[in-house]
Amino acid sequence: MTSCGAPEQTTALPANVDPGKEIVLDGTVTNGGAPVAGAFVRLLDSTGEFTAEVVSSPDGVFRFYAAPGDWTVRALHRDGNGEASVAAGGPGVHPVAIAVA
Repeated sequence: MTSCGAPEQTTALPANVDPGKEIVLDGTVTNGGAPVAGAFVRLLDSTGEFTAEVVSSPDGVFRFYAAPGDWTVRALHRDGNGEASVAAGGPGVHPVAIAVA
């Protein structure tokens, strides 16, 4: 299931993604160490403005492609909410771990 036309969230980067040229915010939503499927994961810019949303995969995986800057990634789920801050200054895979409670 996807939201807002977002691609399916998988653990492997799509073949057409070059992390040497793109900023990838790549993460997992967990609760007590277990993956959380179906969480609404939102990307907020440095001012707190909503930018994008995806639904975490059955493995709790989510991914955003972003511009350089400071980001907040927020997960919303019936089991709880959580968020993490990410400073993405340049290309590469930037890991994000969000625990909901």
